[in-house]
Order: sequence, then structure tokens, then C-alpha cells
Amino acid sequence: QVHLVESGGGLVQPGGSLRLSCAPSEIIFSIDAASWYRQAPGKGRELVATIVSHGSTEYTESVKGRFTISRDNAKNTVYLQMNNLKPEDTAVYSCNADLSGPHGDKYYEYWGAGTQVTVSS
Repeated sequence: QVHLVESGGGLVQPGGSLRLSCAPSEIIFSIDAASWYRQAPGKGRELVATIVSHGSTEYTESVKGRFTISRDNAKNTVYLQMNNLKPEDTAVYSCNADLSGPHGDKYYEYWGAGTQVTVSS
């Protein structure tokens, strides 16, 4: 069964950068719209950034100017470039996406397992 695979998390010092990646586990599926969410310890899940099929993007206020969501359709991958990271960005980051199958069939609200981002000195 197809799922999303995330990578790129880790430990970084404040002011540092990380790039997260998200791709379907099977190459026959392509990403339509995708979002990155995060959940910090003891807090609810927060929508961080969204990119739709034609490339429009939206961000939550706290990451504007620091994070960039993008897509590489040739690689069927969505990225989240995170710059100037702050301790309050520490969370598990998860990818959520709508997919298209090889015959144009649609699949909605698929999730990855999440990747830990820790910002600490």
C-alpha cells in the first residue's frame, strides 16, 4: 500500500538550516497537493506550509520568510527548506498529500510517519 516517505530531519543549532523531503513510496503515484504539518511535545498538530498542483504556496505566520515549500515534479518530491531555525521549531514534521495514480485515479489525505526536527544548542 502506498504511503509517503519523509527524510531530512535531525538536530541543528539555532540559526541553522534543514531540508525535508517527501515522496510516495511507489513511483507510479504522483503528488498533487501537499502540506507539511508539525507537532511539538504537548501541543496539537499545526499546519506549516501547503503547495498545490500549480505551485501556489501558503505558510503559517510563524515560518514566513524562513521556510520555503517547493516541489520537483520530475522527482515527484515535495521539499520544505527551513532556514534560521529556532528552538520553537522543534517538532515532529509530517507530510500530508493527495496523490494521483497511474490511471488518473485520485487518493486523498495520505500521511508519512514523520521526521524529528530538533533545534538546540
